[in-house]
Amino acid sequence: MAEAGSARLADPDVEARLARLDELLEGLESTPGPVTRPATEAVGLLTEVYGEALARVLDLADTALAARLADDELLGHLLVLHDVHPEPAERRAARAVERLRPAVRERGGDVEWAGVEGGVARVRLTTGGGCGSGCGGGDGSGGVDVTDAVRAAVLAAAPELTGVEPVPDPEERRPAPAFVPLATLTHRGAP
Repeated sequence: MAEAGSARLADPDVEARLARLDELLEGLESTPGPVTRPATEAVGLLTEVYGEALARVLDLADTALAARLADDELLGHLLVLHDVHPEPAERRAARAVERLRPAVRERGGDVEWAGVEGGVARVRLTTGGGCGSGCGGGDGSGGVDVTDAVRAAVLAAAPELTGVEPVPDPEERRPAPAFVPLATLTHRGAP
């Protein structure tokens, strides 16, 4: 237990601990033996109790505090994990898209939230013609990387959505083919 006044974990330290926890749980689940089932059950029960505790905190919180708790990256993820996040999935997913927007713009593209249809998030995504540094090493995968990043961010923020699909940008119009009169193709200049 942390003592009063003890140092808090910085986000990178939290991420490192979560990664290690994932490793330990994967190892535990793949290890046969009489200890595996009770250990995974204990982790499951502890997770349920913590989820109930978070739900009770939200029950006691006013609207402003609930919003602040949900806005914290770690707490927001835990609230989603325990299915007690105070915001609807669509709002969380839209916020995830807005957080990614500056990074996508740095790569020469843009991303815009377009809503949810039938449980599927819809985004307008343009990858742009050029991109800055970190664009996939010139192998043409920059657009795929951006699309994957958007999909991952949206589904992490709102896992109850069933997918993420791009929608065409109504502003993006392809130029009409140039009209070339037939006479200019068949007419040869006079000598």
